[in-house]
Amino acid sequence: MLKLGDVAPDFEADTTEGRISFHDWIGDSWAVLFSHPKDFTPVCTTELGYMASIKPEFDKRGVKIIGLSVDPSDKHEAWAADIEETQGTAPNYPIIADSDFAVSKLYGMLPADVSGDPGDRTPADNQTVRNVFVIGPDKKVKLILVYPMTTGRNFDEVLRVVDSLQLTAKHKVATPAQWEQGDDVIIAGSVSEDEAKETYPDGWESPRPYIRIVPQPKG
Repeated sequence: MLKLGDVAPDFEADTTEGRISFHDWIGDSWAVLFSHPKDFTPVCTTELGYMASIKPEFDKRGVKIIGLSVDPSDKHEAWAADIEETQGTAPNYPIIADSDFAVSKLYGMLPADVSGDPGDRTPADNQTVRNVFVIGPDKKVKLILVYPMTTGRNFDEVLRVVDSLQLTAKHKVATPAQWEQGDDVIIAGSVSEDEAKETYPDGWESPRPYIRIVPQPKG
């Protein structure tokens, strides 16, 4: 199983926007890979449509989006028409055709011994293919979320996490519970008192010695 900090496995695959080499496709960007057990499933239809509607928010943050479903590309294209008609927005990002289960197995979402015709498998057979991976420009996995088939994913939360990841990658801070862009942050535990005083000469709020609260850094 993949862990946070692991290098996201590279792969080549066909997508609705042509064949890609995953690491080359990411380039110097951040990326979100989100997976689906099968085409024409109801919850996934809503997710793909919503993700398309908020793609400009990911674009602003320098984040590329890519979907995956355990079906061939021609089915993805037919599904896209349904998504546009029912959700109001067609997918405007590539969707990986994982009909040989290669990417799902590479990312630990399906057992290594899965094989055969994807058309013979039901959504329930692939129910573990319901992950969100956030991957940094260094190609390392920064976030893994796993959802059940019956619960639609909250992609606003993924945006919130991306904001936190990008902020904390640039500054030596951490974000507290329920943090939103612009809220106060916590000086990272790895920062010494002397270093903190140098970075934050105006001091900080400290309800406990190990909790050092400061305004969100600019830039």
